[in-house]
Amino acid sequence: MTDYETRLRSWAGRELVARRRGQDPVNVPMIRHWVEAMGDDNPVYLDDDAARATGRDGIVAPASMMQAWTMRGYAASVRPAAGPSAADELDALLAEGGYTSVVATDSEFEFHRELVPGDHVSVEETVESISPEKKTALGAGRFISTIKTYRDAAGHVVATQRWRILRFRPAEKLEPKAPRPRPAINPDNAFWFEAAREHRLVIQRCAECKSLRHPPGPACPQCGSFDWGTVESAGNGHVYTYVVNHHPRHPAFDYPLVVAVIELAEGTRLIANMAGVAPDDVEIGMPVVLDWIDPDPALSLPMFRPANAKKER
Repeated sequence: MTDYETRLRSWAGRELVARRRGQDPVNVPMIRHWVEAMGDDNPVYLDDDAARATGRDGIVAPASMMQAWTMRGYAASVRPAAGPSAADELDALLAEGGYTSVVATDSEFEFHRELVPGDHVSVEETVESISPEKKTALGAGRFISTIKTYRDAAGHVVATQRWRILRFRPAEKLEPKAPRPRPAINPDNAFWFEAAREHRLVIQRCAECKSLRHPPGPACPQCGSFDWGTVESAGNGHVYTYVVNHHPRHPAFDYPLVVAVIELAEGTRLIANMAGVAPDDVEIGMPVVLDWIDPDPALSLPMFRPANAKKER
């Protein structure tokens, strides 16, 4: 068991909140506000005759108000404390373990008697248990169970409450990466992107003079012919030149971003990203081999990595 685990477990049975009296005694106006807000029309809460008809001595407070009678109110919640409380100490210990978020999970009440106007309720709280770390949908966390004991002015127990919260490390939320900008596809280059979706790097070739050209175009720049075909590149080449982009940034890319002009072994050049190499290690003339990036099912693009680098998958 780690030292941290030992310190957490030592809290079992310790007082978390010393006995604290509610600001006001049980009173009819607060009961009225409560039942109106809750839409609870049980007459025993506001009508003495109806309450006596049930065998009670008079009106009673709704059991669900038990916790409300001891709440500190807004002013007490923002007033600077004289010093760290036991609750503050436990909070700091949990934060030390990274359990910085909280959510209430359940509350179980056991009522010993009903409250009546004039009762002045106090509450005290002790730690029942702190669970081992659990994996939850919210993140790794620990369930903190405490027992709150409610007493009347004479010190008699009127209710107990088992209160359980989850203190957790927020699970890291991975934001979906922005979609890669779409290429401008037209009738002259659609064939090239269709081949790329099949992970084939093709080069346009003039049907008349057999010269290769890239980027694709409607006519051969050497002889002017409009007839053409393609050859498939072996994917070998070298870095002809390159730049390292730092700004402006687009959310679809990781930076710094190496953009290189690759001269293929077949003789044509194309612009592509580099992978498997740190920006400082890229060199003009560096031998490269073909790899592919598939940003989405409808798009595949060639990228290159150093010929001696391990292929990224």
